[in-house]
Amino acid sequence: MTFELSDRVQAVPPSGIRRFFEIAEERDEVISLGVGEPDFATPWAARDAAITSLEQGKTSYTANRGKRELRESIADYVADRFELGYDPDEEIIVTAGASEAVDLAFRAFVDPGDTVAIAQPSYISYEPGVIFAGGEVLPVPTTKDDEFRLTVEGLEQAGAADADVLVLCYPNNPTGAIMPAEDLEPIADFAREHDLMVFSDEIYAELTYDGEHTSIASFEGMRERTIVFNGFSKAHAMTGLRLGYALGPADAIGAMNKIHQYTMLSAPTTAQYAALEALDSCANDVQEMVDQYDRRRQFVLSRFREIGMDVFEAKGAFYCFPEVPDGFTAEEFAEAVLREQGVAVVPGDVFGDVGEGHLRVSYATGLGDLRQALDRIEAFVDEHV
Repeated sequence: MTFELSDRVQAVPPSGIRRFFEIAEERDEVISLGVGEPDFATPWAARDAAITSLEQGKTSYTANRGKRELRESIADYVADRFELGYDPDEEIIVTAGASEAVDLAFRAFVDPGDTVAIAQPSYISYEPGVIFAGGEVLPVPTTKDDEFRLTVEGLEQAGAADADVLVLCYPNNPTGAIMPAEDLEPIADFAREHDLMVFSDEIYAELTYDGEHTSIASFEGMRERTIVFNGFSKAHAMTGLRLGYALGPADAIGAMNKIHQYTMLSAPTTAQYAALEALDSCANDVQEMVDQYDRRRQFVLSRFREIGMDVFEAKGAFYCFPEVPDGFTAEEFAEAVLREQGVAVVPGDVFGDVGEGHLRVSYATGLGDLRQALDRIEAFVDEHV
């Protein structure tokens, strides 16, 4: 027999990032600046806690929402770091990565025909998640002139006043942009005025290099209409352990848990023990990683400017978003520099049409590789531009 794909699956193209990794696999000595994960190992204390839990045979399911001890620890952490208050019993759910939390929110709150406004460029999974839920995607472009920050003007021009949900990710993947409190406040006002639900992906919150991260949920009247996504993959270098969480009003988290309990049952138990220890004793490890990312960020931005490639001052996450030289599309430049110089970067249009003409460059790799990769990019530009 022939399996017939659903219309929703057919509406979603294959990942644009995957093709470049497949090309990279064909070559030797490729330096990848395309991967969105830390190059650091998970802090030892967290790994040791995971090992100990396995040695003690703690391999059963946990509560659907996650171990209560972990939810209490998450509640303390977000209160201390971001001035967010959530009840660990009713308003926090632990998930298999922040990506599961995002998917649960789309499935719990987006009906067929609902409009979901997404600030772009954006993480590649948001748009497919909306489509899988039956919703309609409304791109909201951000621009280099605004340092890729979301603006009320941009929301109004895109027609987001008529949307049902607004999705934003700051610090941003792929641009490295941040949204300080003074820029977020008018976005919060817009959401309240037009009665929008807000899905705020704050997985890179700890990776903020200019000031302190502010959550949109902290503004007056926003907690009750916002779901915040976070997790342990980026700041705690725990990508493979697959652990995230969502914060929100009790009825919203309850709805997400209804789906979660039928699909995942509970997040990985061993990872939950690692996360407990990470929150309890790994703050210094996190700060050391953040300090190293910041040094790398400054180096990469400086080198792109020396090469002559325009790049705005990324102040968060571990990405920068340089412009490609005249005469190239983003895809042409990325494929050519990979084939000729063995450097893998990601074309910006993978993250939305507004990303055309840019590259996502990750500096989540060692300074030695970064130096060599930027030297290779410079040689390519010198030859072709």
